Amino acid sequence: MSARTTTPHEIVERALELSRADGCVVIADEQSTANLRWAGNSLTTNGVTRGRTLTVIATVDGREGTASGVVSRSAVTLDELEPLVRAAEAAARGAGPAEDAQPLVTGAKGTTGSPGAPDFAEAPAETSSAVFADFAPALGEAFARARAGGRELYGFAQHELVSSYLGTSTGLRLRHDQPSGTLELNAKSPDRTRSAWAGRATRDFKDVDPGALDAELAVRLGWAERRLELPAGRYETLLPPTAVADLLVYQLWSASGRDAAEGRTVFSKPGGGTRIGERLSGPPLTLRSDPDEPGLESAPFVIAHSSGGDQSVFDNGLPLTATEWIREGELTRLTTSRHGADLTGLPVAPAIDNLILDGGEDRSLEEMVAATGHHGPGLLLTCLWYIREVDPATLLLTGLTRDGVYLVENGEVVGEVNNFRFNESPVDVLGRATEAGRTERTLPREWGDWFTRAAMPPLRVPDFNMSSVSQGV
Repeated sequence: MSARTTTPHEIVERALELSRADGCVVIADEQSTANLRWAGNSLTTNGVTRGRTLTVIATVDGREGTASGVVSRSAVTLDELEPLVRAAEAAARGAGPAEDAQPLVTGAKGTTGSPGAPDFAEAPAETSSAVFADFAPALGEAFARARAGGRELYGFAQHELVSSYLGTSTGLRLRHDQPSGTLELNAKSPDRTRSAWAGRATRDFKDVDPGALDAELAVRLGWAERRLELPAGRYETLLPPTAVADLLVYQLWSASGRDAAEGRTVFSKPGGGTRIGERLSGPPLTLRSDPDEPGLESAPFVIAHSSGGDQSVFDNGLPLTATEWIREGELTRLTTSRHGADLTGLPVAPAIDNLILDGGEDRSLEEMVAATGHHGPGLLLTCLWYIREVDPATLLLTGLTRDGVYLVENGEVVGEVNNFRFNESPVDVLGRATEAGRTERTLPREWGDWFTRAAMPPLRVPDFNMSSVSQGV
């Protein structure tokens, strides 16, 4: 029997039946992807792919504690299932006690309100090229306008739908369908000396307008017709939502409660403990995650394929609820598994697959530009790129600007300047920001392959550190 003729819920149920371990968690992820790619104002490729990944987590109780073994494989059929289950059990028996061992979750609510959700047995949701039914013709019209305007458009659009089925030996049967779409559009001058980028995240491509993005990029290419050189230094800088997202997503990934309590991160309190309760931002900003956030919906329960940091396979199925990481400027939560909570005394707060920063003023980025550069040069960024960690103790990051850094004088963009390398900590950026604008859904450019559900405001930072000049485009 092929993988495609065996439904995911059947695979999960059969794996649980085969298990001889003391505990078992099975996750079946059914994935389908549709994509379009284009270059030079012409569509180049399109396609649809499908796949399945099965993860079996076996737990074995021993005299010294509970061990776990995790094995994942693709395209597993019923005939291949028993060897996979046995491999997970063997891995558990060959491992030492798991540091993060906890009782497997029981009693969590499924998508319909019960541990055995009725939709668990339904076929997985799938995407197809039909998701681009309205988008593709609009993209063709954008090609025509760009061609007439002397611009070349490059980029790609991708839509992914993952149906995750989670079953456990404790009786949980949970199901979540996660759509994720991304659009990245790059406009270039014919001589390739000018480049501008825009990106969007979407659930279904019904709310993205390639024509509007092309018009935005045309303006930016026009700004770049005048080129100026600026030295490295600290400048009043406007960070657009995509750049703010890239910084704060990395901050979230670094916000381990256990690491902070052990004195190893920027969230560690000198002398011991964590910085929970301290004020981190000047404006009263709130950084939060919510699986039910409209337009940014994500899994309402933990789906953990492996353990590490503050993620634990023992927490699979744990319900997720709205969580405020920073409330009106004050640090209130750090990501914490049940095991981490036992070690630190912090509340259990697993990571959630979206991130929202709000609490700023109802001002657009354009309105913020109009208030910039009246007391010296200001910079308007397009996006950040190649972000890497320099110092975990301060969360100092380095990276590059890309696809347009614009000089703002007396409230107007007067040209494009060279790119820079920056050195900044997201925590310090929040602390020094003097203004936040209107929150909007955005696509983190650097982390868009891993994290797409974000809503951020533009931020004004009076002294953003451009540490050196970069020759990149």
